Amino acid sequence: MKKFINSIDTLRDESLLGFSKAHADIIQLNTQPYFISRINSTRSGKVALISGGGSGHEPLHTGFVGQGMLDAACPGQIFTSPTPDQMLAAAKAVENGGGILFIVKNYAGDVMNFEMAAEMLECPNATILVSDDVALPKTHSTGRRGVAGTLIVEKMVGAAAENGADLATCQALGDKINNVTASIGVALSSCTVPALGKPTFNISDTEMEMGVGIHGERGRETLKLTSATEIVEHLASMIDDELKPKKNQPVLLHVNGFGATPLMELYLIYDLVAQFWEKRGIKIARSLVGNYTTSIDMAGCSITLSLLDEELLHLWDAPVHTAALRWGC
Repeated sequence: MKKFINSIDTLRDESLLGFSKAHADIIQLNTQPYFISRINSTRSGKVALISGGGSGHEPLHTGFVGQGMLDAACPGQIFTSPTPDQMLAAAKAVENGGGILFIVKNYAGDVMNFEMAAEMLECPNATILVSDDVALPKTHSTGRRGVAGTLIVEKMVGAAAENGADLATCQALGDKINNVTASIGVALSSCTVPALGKPTFNISDTEMEMGVGIHGERGRETLKLTSATEIVEHLASMIDDELKPKKNQPVLLHVNGFGATPLMELYLIYDLVAQFWEKRGIKIARSLVGNYTTSIDMAGCSITLSLLDEELLHLWDAPVHTAALRWGC
């Protein structure tokens, strides 16, 4: 394992210090316990959005704190859920009279700890559970995982909260977005968790892992590596079967890198997947390509599709100013 680290035990903390210095114009770091929050106060009565999860997925979630998205993010250790005390401290710091809305990826540890925090909060609060990963069946024992679609939820709900929507409206909106969003990923390599010091799983140079999670989990099947066109056909078909977009349906298409895939390849994937849906008469109204929901140093990517209507299109286009997403400001 070769990584730029001083100590495995301090990697998250030192990274957060650097992040907070690099983006000191928009965010601030609290260290006891750890959370990132906006540096500028929000208007009275605004719903405060808080998300979080294990580190190693950057820029998710810390990179999405700022105007038009999150009010705070709670980073756990690498691939480890943040603790309830982080969430409670973040909530007390950013609650401004409109209640707290937690946006939670559907992983057991995240769900449990955010539920504990919600039960201890004295202010009104609600939760959106993101479950966009179609690699798992809806009937899976713990439900589908929350992956790159989390960004879509955070952006659109963040815009609604910024515009004055109340807690119940924001929660309903998040559930709506989750229901029209589907993702699936493929990996060419595993990731290497520093504490483990070796790849999470082994895969040969002639294989790919289809339907991987973002914590180094193996996928639904190991397949022979094939052309980018065939890989995209496989991924996009699963999303298409799930969402069943109709002709002329406007969509948001997001191609996400897992950390070690060059942008050259991600844009190639984008072109192929755009062709897949354009041939079916689907209108790609908005797009996003890049490393946004990563898995440390995994080589691979995911495809996310969200069905849009006028409301969701407007919310996506609304101004945002965070470390990782900026437009309209």
